Amino acid sequence: MPVDTASASASASASASASASASASVEVTGWGRTAPTTAARLVRPRSYEEAAAAVLDCAAHGARGGIARGLGRAYGDAAQNAGGSVLEMTGLDRISTVDARAGVVVCDAGVSLHRLMEVLLPLGWFVPVTPGTRYVTVGGAIGADIHGKNHHGSGSFSRHVVSLELLTADGEVRTVPSGTGLFDATAGGMGLTGVILSASIQLLPVETSFMRVDTERAADLDDLMARLTATDHRYRYSVAWIDLLARGAAMGRSVLTRGEHAPLDALPAGARREPLAFRPGRLPAAPGFVPEGLLGRASVGLFNELWYRRAPQARRTGEIQKLSTFFHPLDGVPHWNRIYGPGGFVQYQFVVGYGQEEALRRIVGRISGRGCPSFLAVLKRFGDSDPGWLSFPVPGWTLALDIPAGLPGLGAFLDELDEEVVAAGGRVYLAKDSRLRPELLAAMYPRLPEFRALRAELDPRGVFTSDLSRRLSL
Repeated sequence: MPVDTASASASASASASASASASASVEVTGWGRTAPTTAARLVRPRSYEEAAAAVLDCAAHGARGGIARGLGRAYGDAAQNAGGSVLEMTGLDRISTVDARAGVVVCDAGVSLHRLMEVLLPLGWFVPVTPGTRYVTVGGAIGADIHGKNHHGSGSFSRHVVSLELLTADGEVRTVPSGTGLFDATAGGMGLTGVILSASIQLLPVETSFMRVDTERAADLDDLMARLTATDHRYRYSVAWIDLLARGAAMGRSVLTRGEHAPLDALPAGARREPLAFRPGRLPAAPGFVPEGLLGRASVGLFNELWYRRAPQARRTGEIQKLSTFFHPLDGVPHWNRIYGPGGFVQYQFVVGYGQEEALRRIVGRISGRGCPSFLAVLKRFGDSDPGWLSFPVPGWTLALDIPAGLPGLGAFLDELDEEVVAAGGRVYLAKDSRLRPELLAAMYPRLPEFRALRAELDPRGVFTSDLSRRLSL
């Protein structure tokens, strides 16, 4: 039976008197902390009515419109809006119903994946897809159509969304079921079709809050791709950390980590007393100031060497880990993005299709030869494409890497990599982008004309806009 935990009603036509908490112009930036930060009016709606009133206010008075923002984990400028409004949605954080039999939760868009885990794990349910952080909101997860270590079998987050409530530019709240054009434009649409207010999500049943993990080394990139291709189908979750400073015969050497949700009988006796407890640990926060250059080639090279050597030479199987250890190790370090120093960092993620392995080798070789000091670099395999018109995943190989923004010549170098990706029929991830040239976008996202046409029909005055949408003419 569904369990009511909060009321979740919304008025289709909001009262003009409803008012959200608003602030004067504030500086807003992405998780990568790269320039330019931009100033916007921050609005914090506490109800659906206040959100609708804020959108109508943007339509009536805001020359620069508005964009929804969650917990600010988009790396680039997707949740920034210079000179306009930003609707900070974390005040809408109600979990409305949990159907513990069917495994369906209905919640506000401002609810974080962390909060869902706190509530759902004791009931034997887990979120169907999680990225490398649990500090993202449900609205952000849909707007960016996030993916995780299980895309090769489970697809992206929006594939598990049954329906959503969308506040459009006219102030109306629309129920949008999956499988419709508006749903597919919204999933991965970066908040540009409207403000997601709530969602109904199908969950994943689990027996415990632990993972059973296998770990092994791959000697080079070809060895890694061969292992992933041959055995990924045996695992729900799979990811490889890759050493992008390794060169020559060791280029692409990796540590491959794969896992499943641990059954009850796999746990040690002590853990069986509370098998569904969720207690992620935390370390001290990263310092507020880190000198530029601390994460240079020498320091990252040393870290990469130690991390590779730490992995077992022989395959290690069946290790029991906490969910937080397997999925979200960086969440244990608050404000970890500070470690790149005041200049911030660029996260670059691309995908190229199966059959384009030579292109992947060439790109990894260029990154390795350039000496990009990235210690957070991961390679994964994607499964079937997701229905979102601007969703990032397509069947193939995806590589994500963090690079200090101050690296000399970085912009020109990434422009060259973009050209390689486009030539291979691939694309970059918009939720992490802060510098893609707009002329490449249509080649990467062939359904872009449909998205633009629907957006023009739904929001002819351009009420929903962001720094990202202006930069790329979305």
